[in-house]
Amino acid sequence: MTSSQHEPFLTERFDNAIKFAHDVHRLQPRKDTAIPYVSHLISVAGLVLESGGDEDLAIAGLLHDAVEDAEDISGEEMSDRIRAIFGDRVADIVDGCSDAKSSPGGSKPPWRSRKEAYLEHLRSASNDVLRVSIADKVHNARSIATDQDRFGKALWDRFSSTSEESRWYYTSLRDIYKERISDSYLINELEIALARIWPTDS
Repeated sequence: MTSSQHEPFLTERFDNAIKFAHDVHRLQPRKDTAIPYVSHLISVAGLVLESGGDEDLAIAGLLHDAVEDAEDISGEEMSDRIRAIFGDRVADIVDGCSDAKSSPGGSKPPWRSRKEAYLEHLRSASNDVLRVSIADKVHNARSIATDQDRFGKALWDRFSSTSEESRWYYTSLRDIYKERISDSYLINELEIALARIWPTDS
């Protein structure tokens, strides 16, 4: 059997998820850049697949920020929409990767309290959630490291947190992933990225 005769690993569900993610984030760039936000989502899905994830996990990677960033509907409504289209497993992973659910015209809780709650949640989260979460954080950390190389400490002016606060958050994430995940090369990738951002923590 030739490769062209194999059943596709990724089906039309993945195609539909790319369009869904693009529609949700169509007008959203990466923080203080002209880079379309969907580039991050595609990168996260890629990392999930590279680390052995299946189609549901990759779809959740594409949609992992949809509940937090929904604008015209509430996060709860977005979660329900994802569940109806992509199924319970994907919706549960997306919910588990969200540190807050949006509401039209509303605001998120303070940064520190959101992150503390998310860290506590990860201590008992499912393996599915952990695998998508670490892919998200690896890509974020790589992006921070690259931008810090380009722009220096001025990079942190674009964030809600200081460099020190972010170091606390990312090193706490790393410690939880190391405790809870035993077989992902992404732990090493995260440590490499963090060592670029904060060399003293390498």
